[in-house]
Amino acid sequence: MSTITEARPATRAPLSPSARIGIALGFCVLAAIAFLFINIKGSLDFAIPFRGRKLAAMALVGWATGVATVAFQTVTNNRLLTPSILGLDALYAFIQTALIFFLGVSFIGTLGPYAIFAVSVALMLLAAMALTGLLFGRKGRSVYLVVLAGLVLGSILRSFSSLISRILDPTSYLVLQGNLFASFNAVNPELITLCALIVAGSSWWLWTQRNTLDVLTLGRESAVSLGVPYAKTVRRILLVATLLVCVSTALVGPITFLGLIVAAVAYQIAGSGKHAFTMPFAGLLGVGVLVAGQAVLEQVFDLGTVLSVIIEFAGGIAFIWLVIRKASRS
Repeated sequence: MSTITEARPATRAPLSPSARIGIALGFCVLAAIAFLFINIKGSLDFAIPFRGRKLAAMALVGWATGVATVAFQTVTNNRLLTPSILGLDALYAFIQTALIFFLGVSFIGTLGPYAIFAVSVALMLLAAMALTGLLFGRKGRSVYLVVLAGLVLGSILRSFSSLISRILDPTSYLVLQGNLFASFNAVNPELITLCALIVAGSSWWLWTQRNTLDVLTLGRESAVSLGVPYAKTVRRILLVATLLVCVSTALVGPITFLGLIVAAVAYQIAGSGKHAFTMPFAGLLGVGVLVAGQAVLEQVFDLGTVLSVIIEFAGGIAFIWLVIRKASRS
């Protein structure tokens, strides 16, 4: 009796995490080239620098948001949390509203972009650190208390912002509305270099903490037993991650759910749970989403809407899905 051996198809080896990062980087490069050169009308001397400023802003915001969200979710041990969900967007709206109401549009123009940027970043950073301090100020504090505090703070600040905006004159109100939606068409070029230095320095420091972040995923007790100074390390990482989100918000406006989307995708397809791969993958994914999305929005839909509105809609659906999935697993 002869035995027939059935031939099995050869299985392909999965892509390594480094190769996946290379693919994400290639996607960002192609998206950037398409954004810069597709359908250029008029002088290249004007079009390339104009689009280049928007590209630089999108790259900074996408990278900072992706990297910061992965680090933030690691130290809070919750993949539903981002610095923006804690109420930074509502605080940013309140700051812009209060500045225009108390100082006036003309006076704000005399202050210059650096002063407004510094005030916005400082106030958002202080509020975010106060909220995250609730999580680590007492052992065993529930992470949902922090979410609740952020939601309550956001509701209060939105109510105050809405009340103040009704008192504004039409010109001030139009200026305020332009500041409350994330837009890459009105980025101040004077702030790009400053933001780039802050993002580069913060990202490099988080990169030096990649192995510590891997240990923190094991939990507080395991990290302490392995020699990690838990409280001090967590506070530093929270400070740097929150600073990245505050800088990106002050540069272009709030994009609440961008970090949640790119971090969730990075965990699924980065090919490794190590932060040496998930952080850069999430950062590159953030850059690719913003650049490719803005290119499609400008060339296909002729700026029929704002990119942040689309991201918020998709991010809200993703947030609800993540909550339902986590509740079904518990």
